Amino acid sequence: MLLWIKAFHVIFMVTWFAGLFYLPRLLVYHTQVGPGAEHDRFCVMERKLYAIMTLGMILTWVFGIWMLTMLPGHMSQGWMHAKLALVVTLTGYHGWLKAHLRRFAAGTNTRSHVFWRWANEAPVLVLFGAVILVIVRPF
Repeated sequence: MLLWIKAFHVIFMVTWFAGLFYLPRLLVYHTQVGPGAEHDRFCVMERKLYAIMTLGMILTWVFGIWMLTMLPGHMSQGWMHAKLALVVTLTGYHGWLKAHLRRFAAGTNTRSHVFWRWANEAPVLVLFGAVILVIVRPF
């Protein structure tokens, strides 16, 4: 049973990260359009992507917590504390993106395409850290 839970945890983590990688890229392109049909199209795409990635986030958490209930000893290990800190940080980043989606929808975005290009790199660092922590378990 544990392997099934782990498999679904990874599947939904990949779903979540796909959205976290793609949404800021959409925002890069969205900064380059004015009001009108193209702006509205970006808002729809961003809203739908955010819904999918939110489902991925929730199910990543659900299956991760489920695994921890089956492997409670992991909670006493430093690598797990570090990984959970990264997951909480990523969850905050996810919420931060939602706040910016509201600004884009309202036409009040003040960030440049360059800002969004850099913001697009943040989840990459978290992904590297989380995978290394889980596989290598350096602590």
